[in-house]
Amino acid sequence: MLKSLFSRRAVVDVQETMRQALAFHEQGLQDDAERLCRAVLRAEPSHFDALHLLAIVKLEQGKCEEAEKLFGDALRSNPNEEGALCGRGRALLALGRPHDALESFEKALAVTSHSIVALCGRANALQALGKLDAAIAGHVEALAIRPDHVDSLCGLGHALDAQGRVEEALAAYEKAIAAGHEDAAVLSDRANALFKLGRYPEAMAGWDRVLAVDADNFAAYAGRGNVFYALNSREAALAEYDRAIELSPDFAGAPYNRAVVLSSLGRYDEAIAAYQWAIAIKPDFVQALFNCAVLQGNQGRHDDALGTFEQLLAIDPDYPHAAGNVALEQGKMCFWERRSEVVERVLEGVNRGKPVSVPLPFLALSQNAAAQRACAANVVENHHPPSAQPKWAGEVYRHDRIRVAYLSADFHEHAVGFLIAGLLEQHDHDRFEITGIVFGPDRSSFMRSRIEGAFDQLVDARNRTDADVASMLREREIDIAVDLMGFTADCRTSIFAFRAAPVQVNYLGYPGTMGAAYMDYILADRFVIPDARRSDYAENVVYLPDTFQVTDAKRRIADVTPSRSDAGLPHDGFVFCCFNGSYKITPEMFAVWLRLLERVPGSVLWLVAGNKWVEANLRREAQKCGVAPSRLVFSPRLPSEDYLAQYRLADVFLDTLPFNGGATVSDALWAGLPVLTCAGEAFAARMAGSLLLAIGLPELITHSLAEYESVAFQLATDAPRLAQIKQRLAGNRVGYPLFDTDRFRRNIEAAYVTMWEKSQRGEPPGSFAVPAAQPVSRHKP
Repeated sequence: MLKSLFSRRAVVDVQETMRQALAFHEQGLQDDAERLCRAVLRAEPSHFDALHLLAIVKLEQGKCEEAEKLFGDALRSNPNEEGALCGRGRALLALGRPHDALESFEKALAVTSHSIVALCGRANALQALGKLDAAIAGHVEALAIRPDHVDSLCGLGHALDAQGRVEEALAAYEKAIAAGHEDAAVLSDRANALFKLGRYPEAMAGWDRVLAVDADNFAAYAGRGNVFYALNSREAALAEYDRAIELSPDFAGAPYNRAVVLSSLGRYDEAIAAYQWAIAIKPDFVQALFNCAVLQGNQGRHDDALGTFEQLLAIDPDYPHAAGNVALEQGKMCFWERRSEVVERVLEGVNRGKPVSVPLPFLALSQNAAAQRACAANVVENHHPPSAQPKWAGEVYRHDRIRVAYLSADFHEHAVGFLIAGLLEQHDHDRFEITGIVFGPDRSSFMRSRIEGAFDQLVDARNRTDADVASMLREREIDIAVDLMGFTADCRTSIFAFRAAPVQVNYLGYPGTMGAAYMDYILADRFVIPDARRSDYAENVVYLPDTFQVTDAKRRIADVTPSRSDAGLPHDGFVFCCFNGSYKITPEMFAVWLRLLERVPGSVLWLVAGNKWVEANLRREAQKCGVAPSRLVFSPRLPSEDYLAQYRLADVFLDTLPFNGGATVSDALWAGLPVLTCAGEAFAARMAGSLLLAIGLPELITHSLAEYESVAFQLATDAPRLAQIKQRLAGNRVGYPLFDTDRFRRNIEAAYVTMWEKSQRGEPPGSFAVPAAQPVSRHKP
């Protein structure tokens, strides 16, 4: 009798304790609810209600591992309890186990097929698995049962947003708010959607609405900062990010966003420090690692950049473009110890269609034109896809003059600026209206002033978005937009993705295809793109008659040539020279150069001192191959006129493969220095050959490294032959087309006229050849 009484009393106590625990939970007193649940479990370790409620408490506290275990314990007591199955699914989702979560939600639906919670949970699991169509269908199914179910509305919004259907996502968030769910989370979703749609004033008001609900919501301050940044109020953006950091020092997104803004302001050291701050908070913040490494490399901190890229790849071996950037940083330092492994990884990735490299460094790794197109097309598809809302929609403009816009960040003392200045000055302004769109840093210089003065109009687009620049080109009714950058530093490819003009042209800055259907033409010649290789280029090919490269016949060379001793060169020895960028120097090419030094007594190899690592690493490579490191001479960077004058001290310029010199080769030829090249397959591997043909020196084009080495040795050991080539070069500067800027101007203007006429007739772009302009007499420069 006594035993039975105690047993009944224990049951009554457990029931009462659970009633109190549930009451505490409903009041938000989670610690008290947990304490009572644990008291029950000490008496009855498998008590379902206690295990279930405690699991819910742990899930709400964000302790998902504990929650998942407790839900599992509860389900052992009652395997078919829908609420516990759904709770376990939510915990598994939070733990990043969507497959297991989906299984748990499916079991719940097998118990209750119309369970809103299970339908919503299953849809969320499907989204986490990347099955967005199925996720959307699942949320729609739940909403058919209960149209105002807030979690399903928010989940539907998230899935639609992930598909890029932001307008529809916004509508779902609006319905959730209208259903009475005006908490910070859904209001934040709404503000983010407005921001993505470019509705910046509404997005700002949306973030203010979040702060009205939660005054210390750090994400809202970060969101306000993003809006200010989009509106080009960058100092205001920094203030908002600082407030977000103050409220949540462990929120890595705020210092990351600060870094983006600081970088846009040119405060690069501060930006790098801010990225590193974000990484310190979140060591696996891969986007911060990537951006930081790129910025370190751009600032000449190549060893830091290489280390940061390697840190990134240790976390995510397939992170887009990281491997290609490792190869680029190694190349800039001429650090080749692990080069073959990295190059093989990049080549294999490109062949498999993976985003392993941006296009520019890939030109120095492969001369396969088809692979270069695949690399470029991958970047376009993932980062610069054609806009669904093009700015130009087929209108035909009617103007007195053809309106041509040149777009570049390099209208200053840069290779592109040096090459194109004369063309801009000599354009026929009676027939063409020439606009410059500049988005690079404002580097005041004689060259910048000269280029600015050559345009009919100059537009500073540094602080305008890509969409804004494209809209501006449409408003100005630009007929032909010429991209002088391609995939080089500070490029703005997405301007062209918005279809800013009826005709869009890839020219000069990037020696290869952009792989984009919205680039109508690439300017080339029959040497850089032979007819048989046209299919390797996404653009229609316009064949200019003499050479693809414009040059400036006004380019000044210093009157005073330094002595060899001033430049650190031997007085009598033969001087092989290469002033191409260090990342273009490959181990294979350098091995040829070292063999030439061995075979030509007293000779030296004269290179440009790009950074401190190049000299150390190349001298070490020479030492390893038995060549005295002192036979490598490094020139500091000099002002343009002095740089050109020092070419007179060398005997022959040795070009690189697979990435030829472009501007450096024309510089050498302009200064009277013969250039020896090895022509490969792709545009970048054939540039120097085009220039040599245009200056009348085809015998300096070789077609294998063995032939290249043989001809270089002959030039170094046959003084009369080399003297005769130099004499021809000096004479051909006047009579041949390479340095005839006005002749090139007439050729390119003829190309523009043909493009324009096709467009005016409504014809699609198509490849064509420009007839050669007749030379006019010129005075010797």
